[in-house]
Amino acid sequence: MALALPETVEQNHWGNPSFRVRGRIFATVPDGGHVNVMIDPFDVEAVVRNEPESCQELWWGKELRGVRVSLLNAAPAMVAELLRAAWRRKALKRLSS
Repeated sequence: MALALPETVEQNHWGNPSFRVRGRIFATVPDGGHVNVMIDPFDVEAVVRNEPESCQELWWGKELRGVRVSLLNAAPAMVAELLRAAWRRKALKRLSS
């Protein structure tokens, strides 16, 4: 799904796959059952509240960075929507810099 988004490339990130647009990571795969999606921190609470069986907050240190998605429990359409949102966020930041 991630590679279908424009200008997306897959690169190694600390031994795991990451998906990037114009050099900026918008998703990582920490293991075979999860994907970390870097959506806007403002949107995380609503996603976790609406999808508690498949999504949890993703923290890096003290920073909320997105959601950790359980692929076993997540609907493919929801995963695709989250990936598009994260892709858009990173692509637009890069275009505006």
